[in-house]
Amino acid sequence: MAWTRELARGGLAPPVIGVALISAAALAYEILLMRLFSIILWHHFAYMIISLALLGYGASGAVLTLVQHAVQRHFAPLFSAAAAAFGVSAIGCFVLAQRVPFNPLEILWDPRQPVYLLAVYLLLLLPFLCAGACVCMALSCFRGKVPRIYSFDILGAGAGSLGVVALLFLLSPADTLKLIGALGWAAAAVAWLECRGPRHWRPAALLMVMANLPLLLPSAWVEPVMSPYKELSQTLRIPEARVVAQRSSPLGLVSVVESPRIALRHAPGLSLNATAEPPPQLGVFIDGEGLNALTRFDGRQGSLVHLDQISSALPYHLLRRPRVLVLGAGAGADVLQAHHHGARQIDAVELNPQVVDLVRRRFADYAGGIYAGIARVHVAEARGFVAASKERYDLIHVALLDSFSASSAGLYALAENYLYTIEAVQDDLRHLQPGGLLAITRWVTLPPRDTLKLFAAAALALERSGVADPGSRLALVRSWKTTTLLVKNGAFDGADIAAIKAFCAARSFDVAYYPGMRPEEANRYNVVERPDLFDGAVALLGPGRDEFLQSYKFHIAPATDDKPHFFHFFKWRSLPELLSLKGRGGLPLLEWGYPVLVATLVQAVVASLLLIGLPLAWVTWVDARQDNSMPPAGSRGRVLTYFLAIGFGFMFIEIAFIQKFVLFLSHPLHAIAVVLFAFLLFAGIGSRVSGRLAAGTRAMRHPATVAGAICLSAALCLALLPWLFRHAMGLPDAARILISAALIAPLAFFMGMPFPLGLARVEAMNARLIPWAWGINGCASVIGAVLATLLAIHVGFTAVVMAALVLYGVAAASRP
Repeated sequence: MAWTRELARGGLAPPVIGVALISAAALAYEILLMRLFSIILWHHFAYMIISLALLGYGASGAVLTLVQHAVQRHFAPLFSAAAAAFGVSAIGCFVLAQRVPFNPLEILWDPRQPVYLLAVYLLLLLPFLCAGACVCMALSCFRGKVPRIYSFDILGAGAGSLGVVALLFLLSPADTLKLIGALGWAAAAVAWLECRGPRHWRPAALLMVMANLPLLLPSAWVEPVMSPYKELSQTLRIPEARVVAQRSSPLGLVSVVESPRIALRHAPGLSLNATAEPPPQLGVFIDGEGLNALTRFDGRQGSLVHLDQISSALPYHLLRRPRVLVLGAGAGADVLQAHHHGARQIDAVELNPQVVDLVRRRFADYAGGIYAGIARVHVAEARGFVAASKERYDLIHVALLDSFSASSAGLYALAENYLYTIEAVQDDLRHLQPGGLLAITRWVTLPPRDTLKLFAAAALALERSGVADPGSRLALVRSWKTTTLLVKNGAFDGADIAAIKAFCAARSFDVAYYPGMRPEEANRYNVVERPDLFDGAVALLGPGRDEFLQSYKFHIAPATDDKPHFFHFFKWRSLPELLSLKGRGGLPLLEWGYPVLVATLVQAVVASLLLIGLPLAWVTWVDARQDNSMPPAGSRGRVLTYFLAIGFGFMFIEIAFIQKFVLFLSHPLHAIAVVLFAFLLFAGIGSRVSGRLAAGTRAMRHPATVAGAICLSAALCLALLPWLFRHAMGLPDAARILISAALIAPLAFFMGMPFPLGLARVEAMNARLIPWAWGINGCASVIGAVLATLLAIHVGFTAVVMAALVLYGVAAASRP
């Protein structure tokens, strides 16, 4: 009871360092789980990770509402126990989740799979529940210090988001997981000292000793186990196939595979007329997918003959000794193709520095020094490199960047891709010499989806660039497995068309479109039921384009920088027909990444209501009947509306800005780290300042003033972003990072204020409502994280930000 009396008198300092440490550990764990699930399964499970992390935080408020009196009596032991439980469960729950036989590819026909998914969801929820409980206990027990505690919570989370990215460059995911588990124990020790003082050092010392135990675990116990259905797993089933080199970073797990007994042969869409096979190759995989060939090159041109027998060789039959830019160079197959065809200069752009390092150093002799003496290699994101470049090329070649199996199964449906947007095609065309070519190779999917979507983007890009007849500048060919689209900076002439037809005839490739093409010329060699590519190209160039896009079974409207989900092809009205084809092998047509997102949203809503909403509603109803000091139902309704609105609003803006800044920062990793850190850092500062505003003038502490500041700051960001994309993308990385942080700072600063200001009002009404408000905000955040992504796919990032501003206005109107 002495502890309770001292806490009530305000004589004890809150465990702000402990809060910061546990928040850093929790957010680091969230980002690490995204990385781990990209290795184990596929990247689109990141949305599930965001959802369950926020659900754990929200559910902690519901749990603590039930045991508030115990928390008041035993704060220090309970806080330290919850932090230590995070350290144990972060590792243990991941290990157990890997033992669950969940296979997303079977989710439509195996009734056990949804149950397995729920088991994974609940297991990984537990660590976030423990971390959220720590923060919620501190907020509810230390009255009058909410802004200070909340600021340390957010600042710690920001440090965790940036720190885990840095760690993943130095450590493997397994070792990083062990370090995060240790950080939970360290937070428990520090919090005990903060609450109990240095005289009670023995329990803290014991907790610090326990913090070393996770670091001693064998890495094999916590290594991610890759799905047997991934390309790497299947390749390793070849007798004697083995991984000869492996590198890990936040950009992916790079694996190089050798198969001495049964040679690897990777030449996508190789002509059936080809007589020369590829030389020996090594397979290069990123997170177990996206097979890319590292070809053995001995300097003899004759060993590369096969590179003239694939559809991507077409532009070299229309150009003589071109200056070539290869975007997405990977292990160098497209660089070798340009070299084989006599390119006089080759610039190769590759995002992953570890792939470049492997080709340039570890396998330099095997690859014939292609990244040393043949091509100039640039480690950069392709779109950003093009925007910053001052050079013009005869050929810009966008390589085949993704896995056929993942692409055909719809696993990329949720991924943003700024290479295939209308604006990206315009950028590429501006960097072509007169008569130069943009060549983009894609996999064949039937019925056609991504090829037609890309064709539509090219046509609109030409129209927006002032070309009156875009059809005169487009050509499309199809092999049995790949398509190659050509966009010319000028009209195709008779010689070009003759070369295209001769190229296809010699290799039994089909011409899908060229200016003036007749219908009977399509679908001759690799015969399909209908000439869909030709029919689609003609429709997309004609006056009935909008009607064709609306009536087509898949979503093939071109992607834009505001809606860059190029691989989103799903239409709900086609779902019954696609499901009926399941028994005939029609599952890949489902593009199931998008339905998984919808299912995740439904799961988030149901779980939020069951784990947060109903317990909070019950406890509040009981308290209202037993406690005369509880505010009336109308006041509680305003609290509900306020915290729901700011929860949705914060998540909408944060997620939209992360995706918007991928383009400006030219690197997904930079965007996540910089934007998330900037939001959390300046929101934490804003939270701390809000504590002083609460005691300031009425105008300064009114939610309407803060909401107005948020709206003005967001409007400034939205107005400046297009200008930045046009004029500042050529600046060095450090300059763009500083500009991004400076642009985000005012918005994030004001966004950090509504939550602590609202909690201060709730505390004045009745402190027992603080966990309730925490849980409501968590419930909104759980749903908002998934809903923001779903809305961005349909209406774009700008519309998501505008919706967030409306929500902040609602919050201001319903201030508690």
